[in-house]
Amino acid sequence: MELRLVSDALGIEAMGVELNTLADTEFEAVYDSWLEHHVLLVREQVLTDSQLVSFTKKLGELDAEATVANALDWGTGEAGVLVVSNIIEDGVEIGILGAGEAIWHTDMNFIESPTKASILYALEIPETGGDTGFCNMERALQTMPDELRNRISELTIKHDASTDSSGYVREGFEPVTDVSKTEGAVHPIIRRNTESGREALYLGRRRNAYVMGMPVPESEDLLDEVWEHALHADHIWYHHWQPGDVIVWDNRSTMHHRKPFDPGSRRILHRTQVNDTPRPMS
Repeated sequence: MELRLVSDALGIEAMGVELNTLADTEFEAVYDSWLEHHVLLVREQVLTDSQLVSFTKKLGELDAEATVANALDWGTGEAGVLVVSNIIEDGVEIGILGAGEAIWHTDMNFIESPTKASILYALEIPETGGDTGFCNMERALQTMPDELRNRISELTIKHDASTDSSGYVREGFEPVTDVSKTEGAVHPIIRRNTESGREALYLGRRRNAYVMGMPVPESEDLLDEVWEHALHADHIWYHHWQPGDVIVWDNRSTMHHRKPFDPGSRRILHRTQVNDTPRPMS
């Protein structure tokens, strides 16, 4: 096994491994490196859904009832596995998120106990488009000017639950007209990773976000300033998918974004996620 950095911003690639047969000592080395570098890439994997779930459980507690958009009907039959796809069969979408852009976001930021990690396994990938960007939110905080960090140090954000990362209003919600009255969980702008102990910016997603206790215009201006800093090119790495790729990202210290792709092409990935609870030890 070899571990190598994929960029200066974040990310580690584990080469020469098969996730389905990874020895405990190798897994611990991979896990520690993932905590340090926030995103793990493993290529050329061949996994069944049950094997994907088994690997996911090594990271922590599987979210067996993942709720992404209105996606409970878009599973594979294996508990906790969701289909991410643009394909329509017999007039029915087989997965979530379509072919459009998915804005910068953190998974499940709008609930009280957000997801610890998300895993994507690529089955079919178009030749162009659909690249996924990852933003290092620890680095974004570390490089933030002191004046701005001091302004946000005690502030919290309400994270809108009404709209998904593709811009669709979730079932049971109405479009937001006043961000100060949106529904969703409230989290500190600066959060501490429950395992590494390191702090990171926690922005969730820009659409309909609100800094608690501020007049809306002031909240909007502050969020614009913080987001502009967070999305500096030095904090970001983009991954071009290949079939067989597995990527694991830490939702406590990253944001991610998907570029759009040709809706006439086929893209299928299977997705799992891990709750932010203590993981089982090998």
